[in-house]
Amino acid sequence: MNTPSYSPPYPLGYRRVVVTGIGMITPLGMNVQTSWRNLLDGHSGVRQIDRFDAAHLPCRVAGLLPHGNRASGGFDPSDWADSKELKKMDDFIVYALAAAHEAIHDAGWLPQDIEQRDRTGVMVGAGIGGLPGIEATARVLERTSARRISPFFIPSTLINLAGGHIAIQYGFRGPAHAAVTACASGAHAIGDAARMIALDDADVMIAGGTEATVCELGIGGFCAARALATAFNDTPERASRPWDVDRDGFVMGEGSGILVLEEYEHARRRGAHIHAEIVGYGMSGDAYHIVSPPEDGNGAARAMQAALRRARIGPERIDYLNAHATSTMAGDLAEIAAIKSVFGGHATSGAMSISSTKSSMGHLLGAAGSVEAILSILALRDQIAPPTRNLETASEACAGLDLTAKVPRRRSIDYALSNSFGFGGTNASLVFRRLPEQERAATW
Repeated sequence: MNTPSYSPPYPLGYRRVVVTGIGMITPLGMNVQTSWRNLLDGHSGVRQIDRFDAAHLPCRVAGLLPHGNRASGGFDPSDWADSKELKKMDDFIVYALAAAHEAIHDAGWLPQDIEQRDRTGVMVGAGIGGLPGIEATARVLERTSARRISPFFIPSTLINLAGGHIAIQYGFRGPAHAAVTACASGAHAIGDAARMIALDDADVMIAGGTEATVCELGIGGFCAARALATAFNDTPERASRPWDVDRDGFVMGEGSGILVLEEYEHARRRGAHIHAEIVGYGMSGDAYHIVSPPEDGNGAARAMQAALRRARIGPERIDYLNAHATSTMAGDLAEIAAIKSVFGGHATSGAMSISSTKSSMGHLLGAAGSVEAILSILALRDQIAPPTRNLETASEACAGLDLTAKVPRRRSIDYALSNSFGFGGTNASLVFRRLPEQERAATW
């Protein structure tokens, strides 16, 4: 494709959007620094399920948050809300509050001025939302009666309540929205929130995804669809293996990734640290199948092409690609076909590094896109492509691609692209840009 070279700002009538805060909790750690360090060091957050008896299920592993309180490096809901408030929240909401706390404080954006709060919105998505609460309430109904259902059941499970609680806690009164597009939810939330800023609906947006679906109903449902890995129950750290010939399904994970997006000049005026600029966002639909992508990956390819067009760069400018690659048989190869279609010789020459960070933490469903966006930003910051764990022997279709097998790779990275695809054939691609030295220096 012929794409003009990048020349900021966005086209007439648009405003530039930058990332000034990042926060996440993942199976690899309870903050950005720990998750990133453990990812680069080759650790795995996948372990055997111990929250319920999974012995009767074909898949008995998941990417789980570490137990314990914040001081010990684990996750404890009481660190983020008191017992009264926790009754109103399913876990996915608490996860979002934890990640948002880190992102908001990283950005240093705690406005007291009403006008600034009115210009700050929240857009946090999830693929499924409060599934454990739905499961637990269904059991209450089966054992007793509808009279025993908690009055907080509905608001504790609604997906938009993750963003709602963040807005209430910090007093953000701008756009209040949620993306619900299966495993593309986190990426769509970031892209849509960036457009709200670009179109002057807000100056700052708290955006990302969250998910907590590791329960008997969630694991059982995906097992019934034959989507989960089942061959590595005794060696869970080996279960998530994107592109490997021995892959046999994805590993469910949990967590949250939240970003603070901000209008560029707004960030500079207040002296904010800028992590990266979001320059491209592309979307598409497969219109093909409810859970499987077309073999040629044309939907994924069109999303990437749209993101590159918005970024005003050619495919040869992408240095690192964080792939959606979940470790499923069909999905991994469809994305490879899409990557080869869009990037051609740039990809097969080794000039672009590709990895699937799901290999280390599992697939965080609605939180995957936002966590992986943050990891792409960290790749820009540290000039290093994170590894694809468990990639022993790549499928034949991957020939010629640098899939960053097993160990991270130091390299020059100015542009990074992150892919997220979901059931129903929904696709999202994000492009992030490392600011030039003079802009970074002026910002700091």
